[in-house]
Amino acid sequence: QVQLVESGGGLVQPGGSLRLSCAASGFTSKTYAMSWYRQASGKERELVAAITSGGVRTNYAASMKGRFTISRDNAKNTVYLQMNSLKPENTAVYYCNAGWKVPPWEDWGQGTQVTVSS
Repeated sequence: QVQLVESGGGLVQPGGSLRLSCAASGFTSKTYAMSWYRQASGKERELVAAITSGGVRTNYAASMKGRFTISRDNAKNTVYLQMNSLKPENTAVYYCNAGWKVPPWEDWGQGTQVTVSS
């Protein structure tokens, strides 16, 4: 059974930083590309960043490039999203999933809420 547990969200002021974590289990995560997504209130879920299985190649949504960094530790079955210079428009629930930009299944975790506000 696929399990994805996101953590690390919270309330942060504009310009601040957060590091999100995603613990994956129930599948061999080290053989999958992994991606982070976000869903703001009233909007559809959108891709934030993706990383290949070996961590060599990454891809970012244009508005996040240069401020966000996706990484992974395959020994820990964990994917990270370092978010710097946060803006109010980054407020959303953040999710991770397997796959390069498109999940191979419909399972999702509970997500982690990120709120950027002064």
